[in-house]
Amino acid sequence: MLAVFEKSVSKSPEALQTPNSKSVSALKDALLAQYFSSLHPSSSVIINLDSSGFMAYSSDKQNPFLPRLFAVVDDIFCLFQGHIENVAHLKQQYGLNKIANEVIIVIEAYRTLRDRGPYPPDQVVKDIHGKFAFILYDSTTKTTFLAADADGSVPFFWGTDSEGHLVLSTDSDIVKKGCGKSFAPFPKGCFFTSSGGLRSYEHPCNEMKPVPRVDSSGEVCGATFKVDAEAKRGGTGIPRVGSATNWTQNY
Repeated sequence: MLAVFEKSVSKSPEALQTPNSKSVSALKDALLAQYFSSLHPSSSVIINLDSSGFMAYSSDKQNPFLPRLFAVVDDIFCLFQGHIENVAHLKQQYGLNKIANEVIIVIEAYRTLRDRGPYPPDQVVKDIHGKFAFILYDSTTKTTFLAADADGSVPFFWGTDSEGHLVLSTDSDIVKKGCGKSFAPFPKGCFFTSSGGLRSYEHPCNEMKPVPRVDSSGEVCGATFKVDAEAKRGGTGIPRVGSATNWTQNY
């Protein structure tokens, strides 16, 4: 799976940007979308998000134990790869029917969160047990929401192209194509939102600290992110339901 989001929609972390990274413009002339299609000529699906970017997926060569899924519900687009172990519990929690699958669960979890549900975002992701990575885009609010499980079971990478757009994929070669050396594995046990940036859902009260990443040739290649045990986040309270503030913008 692949997604590229315009920088005004989802700003890439500055720590991912590497000087002289030989990155390109992933959105110009649909460069990365066309490259994805060339890799999967018979099964690629490209979803145009207008000026916000695009999402893409393919059923080609997928792991049967970590399948790829895509769904759109009420202008919420979601790519999901993996397997959720506590599906039955989550269906009951979010009031879903028996045929709902993993990607529908993620969309409903996000929608509950967006519409001032009772849980903070870190708890919403922590409640998902299994092996997974997902990319969600809400076209109504122009918001992104992405996460990976605590073990990094699904290969998941992110990076910055030459124009500062955020590039996400389960294929590292595709991210390298768009971002050069300005990329890294997406941090395990973390989630990222357009307005709130990167957070650990296992340690939600701590800041994330970027550490320069060095590749096999000794060159700096993006950054990895670690939980900073010494730095605490401020403003972790959740406004009550009925607050005039749209609290999803704080995460």
